This record gives sequence, C-alpha cells and structure tokens, in this order.
Amino acid sequence: MYKLKGKVQHYAWGGTGFIPGLLGIENKDQQPFAEYWLGVHANGPAVAEYKDDHYLSLQELINNNAIGILGENVLAQFGNLPYLFKVLDVKDMLSIQVHPSKPEAQKGFARENEMGIPVHAAHRNYKDDNHKPEVMVALSEFWLLHGFKEKKKLLQTLQQTEALQPFLPVFEKEGYYGLYRQVMEMPQSQVNALWKPVLQKAASLYKNNRLQKSDPAYWACKATNNGNSENTDRGIFSIYFFNIVRLLPGQAIFQEAGVPHAYLEGQNIELMSNSDNVLRGGLTSKHIDVPELLKHTLFEGIVPRILDGEKKGSETIYHCPVPDFEISKIISDSKSLYRHTAYSAEILLVTTGEADIASDSKSLHVKKGDAVLITAAENYTISTITGAVLYKAAVPGINQNPRAS
Repeated sequence: MYKLKGKVQHYAWGGTGFIPGLLGIENKDQQPFAEYWLGVHANGPAVAEYKDDHYLSLQELINNNAIGILGENVLAQFGNLPYLFKVLDVKDMLSIQVHPSKPEAQKGFARENEMGIPVHAAHRNYKDDNHKPEVMVALSEFWLLHGFKEKKKLLQTLQQTEALQPFLPVFEKEGYYGLYRQVMEMPQSQVNALWKPVLQKAASLYKNNRLQKSDPAYWACKATNNGNSENTDRGIFSIYFFNIVRLLPGQAIFQEAGVPHAYLEGQNIELMSNSDNVLRGGLTSKHIDVPELLKHTLFEGIVPRILDGEKKGSETIYHCPVPDFEISKIISDSKSLYRHTAYSAEILLVTTGEADIASDSKSLHVKKGDAVLITAAENYTISTITGAVLYKAAVPGINQNPRAS
C-alpha cells in the first residue's frame, strides 16, 4: 500500500472551497479548484509515498513493478492503469461534449497523426487512441445534461418554446440528426437573432430566482451571462434538446460513447478511462468540429439511467458496462470490518472521517482527503472508530468479492 497525493486542476469553471476543504488546505487567493486527479494521466500524475516523505510519480512506481501493481491480466489487457479517478467541483457549467468509441478513437488518432497535427494543438480532436467512458457519483445535489430527450418530450419542448417552433417541421421530417445538424451549422447571426430576445425576457426571472433548475431557461441564462454577451452560444439549443438530470448524493450516472452530455453544477466523484478525447458541441470557447461531432453523436432519445448501486455489506458498487473501471462507496463504522482482496491496482479516497487500512504487510491511518493505492492481489481491511466514508476506484475482476463482518 502507498499513500497518494493527487494533482489539483485550476480550471476557471471550478469552485473555490469544496476541494480545498476536502484536502485540508487554504485557498487565500480564492483560486478555482475544479478537479483533483488521482492517476497516471500525463497532464497531472499522482505521486506515491514509497518511503517516509519520499515520493515517486505513480507512473514511475508502476513502471518499476507493473505486474506487481497492476496484475498480469490488467497489464496484458491495458498496459497501464486504465482509469483516472477525480473529484470535481462544478461552479460554472462545462462544455457540451461527446466521447468517441474505442475503434473510432483509434482511427481518429491515427488519421490526425498522418495529417501531421501536433498532439497538443488546439484544433486537434483526438489526443490519444483510447475511448473515454465515465461514471460520476454525486457528492451533493448535482445537475447535468445527458442525452437527447425522448421524442414525445422533445416535441413538447419545440411546441411550447416559441423560438423553437420553426424547427418542428425539421424534427418531424429529419429526426434528431437533421434537427441537431441544422442548429449546429446555423450562421452565428441567426443564432443571436433567435436567442437574444428569449434570454433578455428570461433574465429578470433568473436574477430574481424565479426560474427552477429543471427549466432550461435557467441554464440558458446562466450559460450566457443573462444574454449580455456579444454572441450567443449555440450550446443553448442543446440545453433545450437534452435531458436535464438532477442527482441526489449517492446517485450515479454512466456516460457512454456517443451520448452528448454536460456537467452543470455540483460536486461529484468521477471515474473515467485514461483519455483526453472530447468532441465539443457548445458552451465553450474551445475547438468545435461540427462534422466530427455529428459523426459520433447518438441521435436517439434516451431515458437517463440513474444508478443507485448494488449494496454488499458496507460497500455500494456502481457497475459500469466497460472493463476499464468500477467505482464503489464504502461506509465504514465501528461495528464492521471491511475485508477485500484487490484484483488489480485500487485507489481509495477518504471523503469523511478517519480509518485504518491494514494489509498483510502494512498499516496506514487515513483521514479526510487522504488517498491510498493498493496493489494487485493485496489482502486488506478497513476499520474505524469514528466512522468513515471512502470511494474506491478499481478494475472489475473475478476476485472482487468484498465482505463485511
């Protein structure tokens, strides 16, 4: 077992208090603390304490003993730690995005390499050859966009929103693809002309807290600074076309390839494949490649599947339909002892309280904000006197049979 220190990402959309509070650090300058990363991603690798106060990057630690840390099966299948474990504090909404499937990511990455586009170029779509499925577990009330509304609900939105009524014939004739393509290819002057009157009308309601968060007008106003910006972001169409989802603490949702989505507000734990491949559709100043976006978007109405997890003793497991990762929440109390054998490398993050994690060869006392790496085939227990909540990132495997006693 190794204690880990992650990497904070100070993206502008992040909050200023939640992640510093989790990690027990001051934020005197009120910097945005958007994400806390625990993994081997090149843009923010974690470091592991391999001796007292001596640290090594997690990637280097794995390179030195890949079989021992990952296990033979995971090393053969993935070649490295296949996931990136995060904490997010979303104050301002993130860009609307779609992630490609693994085969499409491999083709896109190879194609852009052949074109000679630098990997870190702003206009590049594929930063690597991996897919980027992701799961999030809400730590607070959390709002997000997730997939297109079902046909009946989207028709109702088009009918009841005066600015969108002209698009009814397009949707009825050309479906989701035709509708989305039209608004994504619409000249900016037309986008402005359509939305500015709507936003100006809604602005006073928004300022006076008279809009519900379930109303797309709320997020449209928030996204565009109440309609006062020079150009209106075409991502507002997506706010009206997509499902607005509210998660309560402990609820989760999985974002698969092709499903358009955007985080709107709240704090969460996120687990994703180790990738940077994002195709954006709005609410961003970053590169948007409309043809590539349209090629990989799932154009059908969906009902968001909210996950409550499978409860096994003190652990709630949120199963995901990918071999790369699985996330779980462990609520430990003084009456129970959590026992487990790691299938591959696992990362534990304490979000509440204090606990003792003991393996066959080592014991660590951990508190809120601490993270621990547990290596493949390691037997360990979690115990607590005060009570503790931990989140665990793992690779699903046949040996993952937790038990509480």
